[in-house]
Amino acid sequence: MKTEHILIIRFFAIGDVAMTVPVIYSLATQYPNLRITVLSRPFAKPFFENIAPNVSFMGADVKGEYSGIKGLNTLYRRLIAKQFTCVADFHQVLRSNYLRLRFNMSHFRVEHINKHREGRKKLIAQDGKKLIQQPTETQNYADVLRKLGYPIQVKFTSLFPPEGGNIRLLPESIGVKKGFQQWIGIAPFAAHVSKTYPLESMEKVIQLLIHRHPSCRIFLFGGKRGNEKKYMDNWNKKYPSCINASGLLQSLDKELILMSHLDVMISMDSANMHLASLVNIPVVSIWGATHPYAGFMGWGQNPDNAIQLNLPCRPCSIYGNKSCLRGDYACLINISPKMIADRVDINLQRKK
Repeated sequence: MKTEHILIIRFFAIGDVAMTVPVIYSLATQYPNLRITVLSRPFAKPFFENIAPNVSFMGADVKGEYSGIKGLNTLYRRLIAKQFTCVADFHQVLRSNYLRLRFNMSHFRVEHINKHREGRKKLIAQDGKKLIQQPTETQNYADVLRKLGYPIQVKFTSLFPPEGGNIRLLPESIGVKKGFQQWIGIAPFAAHVSKTYPLESMEKVIQLLIHRHPSCRIFLFGGKRGNEKKYMDNWNKKYPSCINASGLLQSLDKELILMSHLDVMISMDSANMHLASLVNIPVVSIWGATHPYAGFMGWGQNPDNAIQLNLPCRPCSIYGNKSCLRGDYACLINISPKMIADRVDINLQRKK
């Protein structure tokens, strides 16, 4: 009898790939005899290399080696040789649609994600807006597996054991966490302006946290585009409590280890919210144009930790890639630094 072997496709973005982890872990543990191959861009390897013995990872540079129709045909030939028995498209974009078409033509069992576009469209409508919670991405991924005959209960806690990742693998400058210290992560950037809290206000959050917790250490994550690194380096120099963690560590696997030792993370609606979620760290998330009801809240996160304002125009975008309808980004600039710092304190109290 042929061994069942499922191909799961999700190329990008990093936060969306991260959201597949609880689902794939649950599939692997609830179907231990099922072989699972995850096809994604090479950056995602740390998510899956130690997740379960029956999970393997295949990196595909779809903007380089496998770009265009010719590249996708080459990729398909590599995939077909692995003798999959079914295909789960967790992405449903042009590249995955093409691969899905090829597998369909070869009579494979193939299913794809439902993005619930109609429900999301009503969520961001300016006339007749309906603030109704849409299915989460986790639910959407699980639904694909159910349609393929693999119903699961999504159960996942962390990529690491309860004590966190091996901090000895990090540079000596990170050190060991002292019992009296609070380790706070801040990921101040997002892909779009409408999802990014004003940096001047975020600096005030840093000042508040240092004032309230003089022994705290603040680790900064992200800052890989344009002037972002300059802001991180400036805060690093200006405030001894701050460390540009992403600049120091330079790798996703090491960032995940450090995140697993934080007490709390502050993040936008962005990839770092999902990374911290994968290591079971509470995230105080800041929402501007987007909204948790679209289904992109971090796995296992407390909705009370979502900082957002009730404005009639919110949400105006599912992914945050639209300009502000009002022109002033009130949904972000009117969030006070105190609101964020207070929510951090609530989470620090729970850690005691």
